[in-house]
Amino acid sequence: MLSSTVQGILTSSLSDGLIYAFVAVGVFITFRVLAFPDLTVDGSFVTGGSIAALMIAGGYNPFLATIAAIGGGLACGAVTGLLNTKLRISALLAGILMMVALYSVNLRIMSGANIPLLRQVTIFENIAHLFGTTKSVILVIGVLAVLACVVFMILSWFLRTEIGLALRASGDNEQMIRGLGSDTDRNTIMGCSISNGLVALSGALVAQNQGFCDVNMGIGMIVMGLAAVIIGEALLHPRGVASMLLAALGGTFVYRLFITIALRLGLSPGDLKLITAALVVVALAIPYIQKKIRHEWMPPAVRF
Repeated sequence: MLSSTVQGILTSSLSDGLIYAFVAVGVFITFRVLAFPDLTVDGSFVTGGSIAALMIAGGYNPFLATIAAIGGGLACGAVTGLLNTKLRISALLAGILMMVALYSVNLRIMSGANIPLLRQVTIFENIAHLFGTTKSVILVIGVLAVLACVVFMILSWFLRTEIGLALRASGDNEQMIRGLGSDTDRNTIMGCSISNGLVALSGALVAQNQGFCDVNMGIGMIVMGLAAVIIGEALLHPRGVASMLLAALGGTFVYRLFITIALRLGLSPGDLKLITAALVVVALAIPYIQKKIRHEWMPPAVRF
């Protein structure tokens, strides 16, 4: 009985961790690589899900619908980057404006608050049919694991290219990289686009896995992504590009594991946001507490 319960918790956490890992990696790109506090995530997550759901319900191939969802996320991130670089709106405010605007955009896309997909063929049913089986948790985990590996390898390669290095340098020292002749505005727009493209991919996969897309399903995605990134960094202490990406993936699994255990213990789903906030506070406070114990000096917290 105990072993089956543990297996169920681990399986559920792994499935959710893989599907939300793209959100964590997207948040990692903006917050850690680009040093851009992008709050578009809550909106672009739903945009990806709504585009995929609309196309699948309209009879389009689910793989094509998922690609279109990624394109929608890329466009959302590009607009946020343009607001910041061309109109000189602060990164935080640009993200908030896009997040608010995308709520109405997503309602327009879906022509309502939600789109059901319970009787539609998604990529999971397509792949299950290809292998002559039915959709199951194991199949979903396998599909998501392969997709996560592909995305991980592409990003790991891209961030080591000349363009990727310029993108990383823009986040570390924008003035220096601008002085070296790199277009930092282009780097910002590109980074925001890639980030929200990954977030939209996650939204499309979530919609297809759970069988519906809802306009409110993106609420709290930015906090979840930050929690996963911070927990992963606290546990793995990453140094290079590959280890940073692995930390984002590992942090998502640990985060979903805590959430699953909390639900199994009988906590209300309405308490999940409180649990998320508590996890982030603990992960952020640990380095400060460690330095306090060692009597090391720490600078004041950043105000803006």
